[in-house]
Amino acid sequence: MYKLELKNIVLLASEFPPLPGGIGNHAYNLALNFSKLGHNVTVITDYRVNQKEIEIDFDSSLPFLVIRIERKNNLLFTYLNRILAAKKTINKHKNSVIFASGRFSLWTVGILNFFKKNKNSFSVIHGSELFSGNYFEQKLTKYSLSSFHKNIAVSNFTRDLISKVNPNLEVEVINNGFSKIDIEEGEVFNKVKDKLSIITVGNVSQRKGQQNVIRALPSLLVKYPKIQYEIVGIPTEKESLLNLATQLGVDDHVYFHGAVSNNELKYLLKKSTVFFMLSNVLSNGDVEGFGIAILEANSLGIPAIGSSNSGISDAIKHKFSGLVVDSKNSEEVSAAFDLIMKDYEVYSENAIQWSFNFQWDLIIQKYNQVIEL
Repeated sequence: MYKLELKNIVLLASEFPPLPGGIGNHAYNLALNFSKLGHNVTVITDYRVNQKEIEIDFDSSLPFLVIRIERKNNLLFTYLNRILAAKKTINKHKNSVIFASGRFSLWTVGILNFFKKNKNSFSVIHGSELFSGNYFEQKLTKYSLSSFHKNIAVSNFTRDLISKVNPNLEVEVINNGFSKIDIEEGEVFNKVKDKLSIITVGNVSQRKGQQNVIRALPSLLVKYPKIQYEIVGIPTEKESLLNLATQLGVDDHVYFHGAVSNNELKYLLKKSTVFFMLSNVLSNGDVEGFGIAILEANSLGIPAIGSSNSGISDAIKHKFSGLVVDSKNSEEVSAAFDLIMKDYEVYSENAIQWSFNFQWDLIIQKYNQVIEL
């Protein structure tokens, strides 16, 4: 009978809850699910809020250790403290398995590997870290990737980006997992009503592409005059989007909810018909590496429409759980919505079925196989 070899896992993460963020969400679930398998997990990350007590209280509830580094005004001291904390933690346990997620974490492990190569170091690449920063920072990222035992991409799109940085790297694709939203027995979702509701969940920003949905609203309103667009997430660029909606005459159909609680999110998803994520690739290299929020919606029977030029194409099974489109082509977006509405029940059932492939109890086994090799 196969016996799991328990390991000491050190996870360096540029983001970590309780603040939102895709990299932090992934790091949290990676640590949590490794811990559930019995591995000894330590997370090294930064304090991200002004009131440390919020993060300290959150960390105290976790079944693994979290070491947070205080960000200094002088970034050099912050980087140095990260490196020292990582070195100390790794040296504490022999044969530690190291994971690095996020740009600063890649650099930290890359620098440590320069002095002493760790044969059990793995990067987790989301996409946006590959081409961000100045010339020196991009070179440091490229070097750091070459120092890892293996690089893990969260999508095929991200793997293709890595090949542009260094085509000789060994890269394995392990898609992001998601945590299913809890619902009570008997709760019903996705009743298609006259007043249709579409939704995007994520930081209100150019990358998430809420502006592309707003630009498609005039076309959608021709056929669906009561449609409303629910925008959920930190309202970073709310004013510019509100101005755009006003210019297009669709502001009465756009609702900004800001960051919401899990119960509020569940309520908004409960009344939503289709999930939209029409993300953009930005000039600074910022991209959508995957799309966890899409799968969360899928698990509730909500089909999705997403952009084709991103990792979202891994999160949506085209013409099954939803459709991938040219995010800036409003007519194509509108046509995709029509296709889903014409066969909504099938798309809804398919979305639930598709989401099963990305639950964390399956995804963590793929990570576990990587560290067992």
